[in-house]
Amino acid sequence: MKRSEFNREINSGRNKKSGILFLFVMLLIFVGVGIWLALSLRTDPVSENLKSDRVVKTLFVMEDKGNVLFTDVFIYYPMAKRGALINILGNTGAIYRSLNRVDRIDAIYSEKGVEVYKSEIENLIGQQIPFYVVLRLEDFDELTDLLGGMKVFIPIPIDSKTDAESDANGEQKVESSASESVEPMAKKRWLLPNGVVNLDGDKVIDYLTYSKKEDDEDLIERRQNVMVSFFTALSRNQRLLKNKKTFGTVSEKFDSNLKANDLYRLMNEISQVDSERLVPQAITGMTRTVDGKKLLFPFYDGELIKDVVMQASNALVSSDGADVNRVYVLEIKNGTATQGLARNTAVLMRSAGYDVLSMTNADTQDYEKTVIINHIGNEEVAKNLGDFIHCTNIVDEDLNPDTDANVDFTLILGRDFDGRYVR
Repeated sequence: MKRSEFNREINSGRNKKSGILFLFVMLLIFVGVGIWLALSLRTDPVSENLKSDRVVKTLFVMEDKGNVLFTDVFIYYPMAKRGALINILGNTGAIYRSLNRVDRIDAIYSEKGVEVYKSEIENLIGQQIPFYVVLRLEDFDELTDLLGGMKVFIPIPIDSKTDAESDANGEQKVESSASESVEPMAKKRWLLPNGVVNLDGDKVIDYLTYSKKEDDEDLIERRQNVMVSFFTALSRNQRLLKNKKTFGTVSEKFDSNLKANDLYRLMNEISQVDSERLVPQAITGMTRTVDGKKLLFPFYDGELIKDVVMQASNALVSSDGADVNRVYVLEIKNGTATQGLARNTAVLMRSAGYDVLSMTNADTQDYEKTVIINHIGNEEVAKNLGDFIHCTNIVDEDLNPDTDANVDFTLILGRDFDGRYVR
């Protein structure tokens, strides 16, 4: 072979290799650009949620060995760093499609799991809840210690033991606070100091589970206090949460439907909430016994809880933040001949987060129209109150000089009020 032909073949081979290398490099560039575009165009679920809704709603569930200890819907408005906490009572009763029977709502969690449970709560409150966080009681003591403890107020010191009794097999048993079942267990002693105390992990578990000789309202209130304290601890530990390495240690203590990076974004977002303004609200209703279970059926066929959640969301995004700064105090006067109307309305208003100082008869029973008297001059708050009962008859002057000076609003019920709405 001539030298010229040999050189041509070598050059041809080099050109082919160069062409392949060029194509390979171009392929890498295209793949890299595609990945960069995908990452740059990707929006996290929290940001997507805020595009369609000004508030972020998250379901928080405290679980104890597969059973629900308590549940809260947390509504957060990032622009003002304000939040609302709606407690979903475990014995809330209804005909649940997922169970195909009348039962308590927390039975759905133990039988169907958190996704179905979240779906039924969405039906209950009439709003979508994009995210959930499941706090496990077995890990909550360690989570508490990681966050530096939970600060709560205990009015009187607690020093008590369980009254264990023997079952048919001679084993000791005591009522479980996490469910209605009873199981053998050793005697337990609870020791908790009084005052404003910062509880460590073990003491928080005692505070959450202690239920001896106590009514349900006190137990619910204590658990809600822990939930508020949890958000306070998150706010106090923002530096810890912003560090992805330490956040990973914290996030191991709970479960969520979000991926790691998205959960990081959510928890860092809600950790900015002003927890001092969090006032938990709970479902109210009528207690009835069904198949041996005491169930709470929400008032007005469940429509009231939908209205309460809607009002809480609207209050957060209102132009005047004063309406969520504190609990507003009402006096309710019955201006009709309907017996018990003021008392029943007080239950309604308390369910919406208002404090009712007094319930009396008005100066006459001939009020045709319901009226709201605004004593504090806050039009935004007065409007929210009016929206809740569909009342537009609001006046900013004290029509009754005998009105208690400690109230923010006077609600005088007229004949146009049917017990729920002004018609």
